[in-house]
Amino acid sequence: MDWINAFYAFLFGIVEGITEWLPISSTGHMILLNEFVELDVSDAFYSMFEVVIQLGAIMAVVVLFWNQIFPLERRKGLHGEGASITLNMDTIKLWFKILVACVPAAIVGLKWNDLFEELFYNYQTVSIALIVFGVAFILVENAHKGKPAKINALTELTYPTVFMIGMFQLIAAVFPGTSRSGATIVGALLLGVSRTVAAEFTFFLAIPVMFGASLLKILKFGFAFTSTELMILGIGTLTAFLSSLLIIRFLMGFVKKHDFKVFGWYRILLGIAVLAYFMVVKAPA
Repeated sequence: MDWINAFYAFLFGIVEGITEWLPISSTGHMILLNEFVELDVSDAFYSMFEVVIQLGAIMAVVVLFWNQIFPLERRKGLHGEGASITLNMDTIKLWFKILVACVPAAIVGLKWNDLFEELFYNYQTVSIALIVFGVAFILVENAHKGKPAKINALTELTYPTVFMIGMFQLIAAVFPGTSRSGATIVGALLLGVSRTVAAEFTFFLAIPVMFGASLLKILKFGFAFTSTELMILGIGTLTAFLSSLLIIRFLMGFVKKHDFKVFGWYRILLGIAVLAYFMVVKAPA
């Protein structure tokens, strides 16, 4: 077994599981981590790997929120005898809203994803996006301080509202470093959605987005994996799943008592650190 690659895959999985859900940009952290613990794999495999391990993070959402996202319900008879399977219409409506929110990023991403990666997947863009959305978090939270949210439950989300949240997600699809969760949470807060509902809807919105992105990456790469590549992918995905279970629970507890400004400051500091690292440490001699 290639223990070095196995350990590096473990680290990538932890970073993915943590940064995918906190609004601090998984892309920015992956770029930095790859500078210090570079996997001994091809560029094509790594490009696929950093996307597909998100499936582990997604499965954590499915496990933790199963009762909220699975539309079938088992109901017992009036006297406890027999049972029937019924559809939960609130859950069905939620999925329609999730799909509506996915439309902007899906249309643009499918057509121009490769172009966006070529143009914007660099430390300059990522750093600027980290800083800009860090500032946005702080400004939005200051503007909303003391104001009651207009939308305090998932069932209160309207189709125009979720479409606008999807438009904010589109920003993250175009500019790496924005953070998909960061963009959708900022957008939701601006639209009057409570922090708890904004976080939950962001989790659910990630399910079709990440499944779709992972499928496209796998199809593009192909299925001819070496044993080492399968090992790396398996460890990274499993670790992302386990770390996501912990961080999602933490975030849902955090947003009930705190605002998102701490993440804004963290993004600003990280953006400055990425810029400094590549401009000073990695600058050509």
